[in-house]
Amino acid sequence: MKTRIIIIFIAMVAGLASCKKLDVNPPDKLSTNVFWKSPTDADLALNGLYGTLYAQSGQISEYAPMWWENFSDNSYSQNNQGGAQQSLIAGLTPNIGGFVTDPGNSLYVNAYISIAATNSFLANVGKVLSGDKLNQYKGEAYFIRAFNYFLLAETYGNVPIVTADPVTVDIKAQVSKSSRADVLKMIESDLDQAITSLPDAKYAGHAVKASAQGIKVRVLLFEKKYADAAALAKNIIDGGKFSLNSNYASNFYKPDQSSSPEIMFSVQFQAPAVAHPFAITIAIIGSGYKDLQGTQDMINEYEPNDPRKTMTFFFPGDTPAQGWPYPNTVGTPGVNNWTVGFYPGKKWLDPKNVNPQPGMLDDQDYVWLRYADIKLMYAEAQNEVAGPDASVYQQVNEVRARPGVNMPALPTNLSQADMRTRIQHERRIELALEGFRYFDLRRWGIAKQKLNGFIQNPLTPNVKTVYKDNYDFWPLPQTEIDRNKSALVQNDGY
Repeated sequence: MKTRIIIIFIAMVAGLASCKKLDVNPPDKLSTNVFWKSPTDADLALNGLYGTLYAQSGQISEYAPMWWENFSDNSYSQNNQGGAQQSLIAGLTPNIGGFVTDPGNSLYVNAYISIAATNSFLANVGKVLSGDKLNQYKGEAYFIRAFNYFLLAETYGNVPIVTADPVTVDIKAQVSKSSRADVLKMIESDLDQAITSLPDAKYAGHAVKASAQGIKVRVLLFEKKYADAAALAKNIIDGGKFSLNSNYASNFYKPDQSSSPEIMFSVQFQAPAVAHPFAITIAIIGSGYKDLQGTQDMINEYEPNDPRKTMTFFFPGDTPAQGWPYPNTVGTPGVNNWTVGFYPGKKWLDPKNVNPQPGMLDDQDYVWLRYADIKLMYAEAQNEVAGPDASVYQQVNEVRARPGVNMPALPTNLSQADMRTRIQHERRIELALEGFRYFDLRRWGIAKQKLNGFIQNPLTPNVKTVYKDNYDFWPLPQTEIDRNKSALVQNDGY
């Protein structure tokens, strides 16, 4: 994308972060006369970096993981939130909009806004900090940059690498794509910087060492570096700073999220000062919305008596006793936008929110990394390296046996292939509506098998999804190609 766009946005982001009036001339430059003068500016700017993860795409956000489920076989958005339904049914194009290519609010644009803010922070924070505090703050910035670049790498594949302070670059410059291998190399480097700089502590809102380690495990799995992924995941497990939450459902609403021993990284909110611009409670369950509805295929995946099913979805006949949030009513398909053949999402809803209405201020944190995921990623990587040894069984069985879930242990004597299938099943169940299914299918090389021709709704068997080989990586927004005609080349197949 053009660096001019990045410069304009970094000026906006820095202005919001500093809470100071920036009298800037020219208007697409940051003024060092009013910023980067004291350690307080570093605190404000660091908060601004985390604030870039609040970015919206219409009513919802790419940084809210639940909405990625609608691109998979797990759930359905009847109002095409994020462009998910159009992407699945009509297919991906460079002009489809939504998360994919919206010219103002795509993942591509919002990730580069965050990256630009990070680059400016890294270039300037040393003016006001030194020593251990400087290292820690830079570690957090490297983590946020790596987090954004990995989202870009696993969705778009080959993307431009931009690391310069946007204020210093030629606004007429154009940027070409780097290879995915180079992007991933930079991501690993940034995460290594973060791992060595961040505190080895429990998570409390700012990235810590294990946050960076956990995201790196995810990157290594994406790269199929299984031995490295298993070793790093084991390091987190052996560190003993995280544990499974004895209340599975409470990982997804306040105030319980704040004390969960399982959450390792999240985008944090706090109502009323920092609430969601549009309530995710309304988007998930509100009349006129219900845009996170489980498919029958998802429901069929659950084993008998798995309590995570009713912790994750509503079912016909549910009442307030089962968490239905509307008093004196019963959950009924075909009523208040409950689509017949689907199951409205329940995960992410605060059970204290009764009769939710538009305009409410909710503040569920967007959880991007949980300890259960670390255990399942270890099991997957170790199974690929050594087959289903005792440690693989242990990690999967501990996730299944957590208090409140209490599912039986896996059968013994599974083959490597059978264990692989079991782990894939467990990830789908444990992490349902958390945004990983779409990426897992692509990472496992089975997205076309699972999604091409998939019938989301058994009641409309003629409506099938489309998934082509080149969909493993999205098209770049056509607006970005047009701005960089001499440098930026569209991804293959688009």
